[in-house]
Amino acid sequence: MKIKCASAVLILFLALCLPTPAKTADLISFWDTPRHSGNSFNGSPPDQAYFDALSATGATWVRLTFSKWKPAGGNRDFLIGNADDYTGLSQPDLDTLKAALDRADKADLKVVIAPLSLPGSRWAQQTTDGKYDSRLWQDRKYWDQSARFWVDLATALKDHPAIAAYNLINEPVPEFKAGLAENSDTDTMIAWYANQRGTTHDLPAFYEQVIAAIRTVDPLTPVMVDSGWYGNARSFDYWPHALKDPRVLYAFHMYEPYEATSAPNMKREIPHRYPGTWNKAAVKAHIDAPYQWAATHGVPANRIVAGEFGCMRQWADCATYLEDVLSILDGYNAHWAFYSFREDVWDGMDYELSPTVKSGQFYWLMEQGKGQQLKRGGPLFEIIQKRLKPAS
Repeated sequence: MKIKCASAVLILFLALCLPTPAKTADLISFWDTPRHSGNSFNGSPPDQAYFDALSATGATWVRLTFSKWKPAGGNRDFLIGNADDYTGLSQPDLDTLKAALDRADKADLKVVIAPLSLPGSRWAQQTTDGKYDSRLWQDRKYWDQSARFWVDLATALKDHPAIAAYNLINEPVPEFKAGLAENSDTDTMIAWYANQRGTTHDLPAFYEQVIAAIRTVDPLTPVMVDSGWYGNARSFDYWPHALKDPRVLYAFHMYEPYEATSAPNMKREIPHRYPGTWNKAAVKAHIDAPYQWAATHGVPANRIVAGEFGCMRQWADCATYLEDVLSILDGYNAHWAFYSFREDVWDGMDYELSPTVKSGQFYWLMEQGKGQQLKRGGPLFEIIQKRLKPAS
């Protein structure tokens, strides 16, 4: 009896006094204060200098995709193996991803993992025809494969100290060719969803299935979900309620008015201007939408994330646009990540670059492995930099 009691006391002492792994903490608390950073959508795994440079700006996290990285072993898609038929994680690719997470952790950055592709939904720029791959929203077998992929990935990463959330899929479009135009009015969206609820176009139901699967192996890591229509801020409007899991972050992307902020505008003989058909009031009304939806459905404002926003750096009105978007987000004490930080395959939204750096020079230097010679210190980044500071 005395031996049993002594053993019980020892076990209790060890449970109370010995340190526990940091991952056992409820990571949703990381998101209780405003978190600011950028997106990492690089074509190759970022090196230590990259993460150190991002951390030096004052960023506290990074939204990281691995889907552009070159897969090992002749696989079609990085980590997934083949988005046409998922059978398991590629171990060499997983090792590459973990090494990148180690580098981010060394730079004191938290990471939100954000795949561009899932089984049945290969990123459009990696499809053979360059078109949106909508199989995920047509066949439930891809829902099941996506859930298995996320169970496997969560099992592999749940104890990594850098992980701050799993962003289940970047910019889903279950509405694609399904009878709902982007930026439809709210009543039209609600009516559309009423007809699609329970079908393969039901985005909240897809998320519920995948999250439930993740929770069988990882009960604590927050999950980030993008709204529909490429993360459009108004696409939460048709969701009748919040998701069941209390550790969900609801993300939207802000590029509206897209016809002005995007690359095609730079090719117009007379580019669209800002303010123009949109002004700051219109931008605010768009950004307000997910916060209004959250308030209606009992979701705290600090569970809403502006996961991407930006404009072409050489657009004449980019500075005005960025200032307006960020000042509106400031009003919500919002979490945000600008697009993008030092992307190695595209210069369009690298705000650090000097305005004198043209695209041709960027691509030439990157191809020569001389990206470090790019002239930085662009004025656009000053708009972001003044807000990039650690949460107090």
